[in-house]
Amino acid sequence: MANENPAIPDEQPLTPFHDLDHYLSIPRVGGLALSPDGSRLVTTVSTLNGKGTAFATALWELDPTGQKHARRITRSAKGEAGAAFAANGDVYFTSARPDPDSPDDEPVSALWLLPADGGEARVVLSRPGGISKVLTAKAADATFVAAEVLAGSTNEEDDADRRKVRKDRKVSAILHSEYPVRYWDADLGPGQPRLFAVEPGGDTACGKPATVDAAAPLALRNLTPDAGPRLREADTVVSPDGRTIYTSYTKPLAKADSRSVLVAVNVASGSMKVLLDREGMSYFPGPVSPDGRTLAVVSESDSTPRQAPAIRLHLLDVSGDAGAGDGLLPLAHDWDRWPHPAAWLPDGSGLLVTADDDGASPVFRISVPAAAAEVGVTRLTQDAAAYSDVVVSPEGRYAYALRSSYEFPAEAVRIDLATGETTRLPGPVERPACPGRLERIAATAPDGSRVPAYLALPDGATPASPAPLLLWIHGGPLGSWNAWTWRWNPWLMTAKGYAVLLPDPALSTGYGQANIQRGWGEWGKAPFTDLMAVTDVAVERPDIDETRTAAMGGSFGGYMANWVAGNTDRFKAVVTHASLWALDQFGPTTDASQYWLKEMTEEMAMENSPHLHVENIATPMLVIHGDKDYRVPIGEGLRLWYELLSKSRLPADQDGQTPHRFLYFPDENHWILQPQHAKVWYRVVEWFLAKNVLGQEVELPPELGR
Repeated sequence: MANENPAIPDEQPLTPFHDLDHYLSIPRVGGLALSPDGSRLVTTVSTLNGKGTAFATALWELDPTGQKHARRITRSAKGEAGAAFAANGDVYFTSARPDPDSPDDEPVSALWLLPADGGEARVVLSRPGGISKVLTAKAADATFVAAEVLAGSTNEEDDADRRKVRKDRKVSAILHSEYPVRYWDADLGPGQPRLFAVEPGGDTACGKPATVDAAAPLALRNLTPDAGPRLREADTVVSPDGRTIYTSYTKPLAKADSRSVLVAVNVASGSMKVLLDREGMSYFPGPVSPDGRTLAVVSESDSTPRQAPAIRLHLLDVSGDAGAGDGLLPLAHDWDRWPHPAAWLPDGSGLLVTADDDGASPVFRISVPAAAAEVGVTRLTQDAAAYSDVVVSPEGRYAYALRSSYEFPAEAVRIDLATGETTRLPGPVERPACPGRLERIAATAPDGSRVPAYLALPDGATPASPAPLLLWIHGGPLGSWNAWTWRWNPWLMTAKGYAVLLPDPALSTGYGQANIQRGWGEWGKAPFTDLMAVTDVAVERPDIDETRTAAMGGSFGGYMANWVAGNTDRFKAVVTHASLWALDQFGPTTDASQYWLKEMTEEMAMENSPHLHVENIATPMLVIHGDKDYRVPIGEGLRLWYELLSKSRLPADQDGQTPHRFLYFPDENHWILQPQHAKVWYRVVEWFLAKNVLGQEVELPPELGR
């Protein structure tokens, strides 16, 4: 059979990235939990269902010693998530699979338990509003869940009754009195997040008499009944003794502003105490020290139009000897990185953190105590990979983490804390073979700054057969190309013969505060010139074809793609996904206006708004947007599409036809999450680039009806 895509050499071996169905079927690993005795690791693996229409998750057990094969420990069509070990080794998780004892009940996300000594998983607690997260104490028999209640509900029975009335009467209206009202793709309310203690519930469960083989019933005790809609359940940690929960609380302010304050919830009394509340600063809890006396705290300063935010690490004395706000000590404040605290060493002598660092996100150790002004940071992992979900063995010899890079997806590893040596643990899936090689390149910006990038090259790229170039611009913008991504995967395009350039321009993390500051409030200046500089370096290579180039990006990367389209004609095509277009419109309509409107003045927003350059656009653009995107509302995509067709240098002709295209997803959000929609996304991008960059015709997905 003849090669149907001349961009792919005939001799190139096929990989999972040459077929989208194969790519989507690759299992995806996420999350890591370690048993208190250090003998068991549990991770979550997502796989495609038989119809190819959704991903289902299951819990898998890994051997921390690396001797045994991984084994699946849960199985259901609905999937399982959120594994947390109890102090006795039982595994709690959440799942919406039907309860075998109540098969006719409508499934909700319930609390399940898998006994440490084996046996079947069983439902231990269910409620009509579901459960979103489970937390446990390391050294005590204490379990907690995060769940939503309807505002004004007096107890669980009342909440269930009110939910039923709302459902039966098909009422979806929500009455707000505070800002915000949306978050990413979710409407906030009428449910409000609460923290509950899971406790013995008496002789019966759910109105049913106890049977011989039934476990003791459990009940929920609301620890935060008066919290309103302001708890941030994602930022919640439990003390080792289970007596205190530390969480962030969104404090409403005048003019629709807010900040996050740090609070402590006393489990016994249910009382809530504000620990840190300071104007211009938000606080988030990190892990609690093994003796329970010290809390790692992350602070984030409010940004201003002239000053980028700063993220710093502190230690807070929570022993009871210090008052609220006292005993807050800076930790490694001279270190020019943004740390994410992960875990304490068991003897309390140090804290493990991760931080973006020059195209990686290594694990670092920070000694405790350390002089306030000293850095005291030691890099443990030396490879160019990104680490997450770090946990520490009880004797302190090893840490375990998930590791990924642009050469392989997330996998579990063991880290020797004495040497930093990493060992890959046997997992549920092997690394997929990538169709090319990865290189690190760099350019020098006009102001002298270094602009690094990864370059993914197809196997067939040679001076004799140079590859077309695809510039991919990351979102954020406070982020970095350093970890594997399933949504923006460069190898799918290298499989089509493209070289993919992944730069970290100004505003990218991992290069110091100054690199963020040099692009702050001036998105169309240093970030743009950085991108052009590193593109210049890439196309100077003999294995890159400078006459066949394209640019694409999503979110902030979509903003930059729009800016590129209006400020240079060097690319043959531009793909813009979930992109900011008119900054005067975007600011008040995004779900986080209180953040955005601190970043730029009205004048700065107009100076950096891509829509003012629409009349310069002479490059075919593929616009992609989901209607459920609240972070970058659909109005941005709709206005971009209208103005491209009415004002660009490639307007619609007399018959309304245009070289631009608009790929619209009515039921997707900021990301394209449904598997078949992801497949459509990649195939339309491939079609658009082939047409405009390669001068080739490939088939569009037949599901589009074209």
